[in-house]
Amino acid sequence: MSSVQAPTAVAEDRPGRIDAVPVRHVGRWVAVAVIAVLTAMFLHLLLTNPAFRWRDVAFPAMWQQPVIEGLIRGTIVVTIGSMIVGIVLGVILAIMRLSPNKVLSWTSWVYTWFFRAIPRYVLLFIIGNLAVVLPRIDIGIPFDFVATNLLGLSGDFRLLGFNTQQIGTSVAGGILGLGLSEAAYMAEIARSGILSVDTGQDEAARALGMSRGLAMRRIVLPQAMRVIVPPTGNEAIAMVKDTSLLIALPLSTELFFQLRAIGSRTFAVFPVAVAATIWYLILGSVFMVIQYFLEQRFGRGFGAAKGAKSAVPLGQGGR
Repeated sequence: MSSVQAPTAVAEDRPGRIDAVPVRHVGRWVAVAVIAVLTAMFLHLLLTNPAFRWRDVAFPAMWQQPVIEGLIRGTIVVTIGSMIVGIVLGVILAIMRLSPNKVLSWTSWVYTWFFRAIPRYVLLFIIGNLAVVLPRIDIGIPFDFVATNLLGLSGDFRLLGFNTQQIGTSVAGGILGLGLSEAAYMAEIARSGILSVDTGQDEAARALGMSRGLAMRRIVLPQAMRVIVPPTGNEAIAMVKDTSLLIALPLSTELFFQLRAIGSRTFAVFPVAVAATIWYLILGSVFMVIQYFLEQRFGRGFGAAKGAKSAVPLGQGGR
């Protein structure tokens, strides 16, 4: 009998219903009101100020043929090509930096030190004027003296060669300059990602008979990608903006160069700058979306639960 009445006694001892009053966040609503007013003022400025000249200058300039060609070749192609060079070379430099071989480690450190210290504009300017020091680069037997006097050979034994003056004024020169600079930053990003993986993962792979290179490709790098992807996405967005520095080569097939040329001819400098801003905003948004999906792909199994993915901000990689 007592066992039946026990729950009733416990229920009577419980406190009554608590009517909790939510805390009023007055500061939040004030901030919302201020942001709304500023947004309305900004939209009013965009729509009513005649200095933007949306219909007669800004929008028509965005779709002119030289501008589209500069967008594709000078901005998109150079961005993708430079990031490919930077990522591949950066991963190699990161592995060299972590190598027990002191020669490889110090070579990677010197490369990173040099290209991180040189501004990209200056580096592109040097590549544009590389023909002053090195008019031509040939790949093969490097010295005629070695081929003729020591080896007893005659003729031209250079397998591949190119004119540095042509490289310095082309899209390839822009990819080379920005890619070499980007590799120094990607080396540090990749190195931090590799170091974030527990050393036991590599030891377990080596215990299973994997070589150092195979363990790096199959075990370490896939786990390091969740740390590497967010800053790499930021570097890609920054690379889109850095393509405006290709004027240092000089390279005319570039988005901002072509829009600035239109502004010089029409004396409408500010509207074409707004047109360039719109294109950079579009490209940056596309890369942010790609970065988001890559973070979701490589961040699976880490961080927040599946149902809370929508609360993860861009750039945080699901942690």
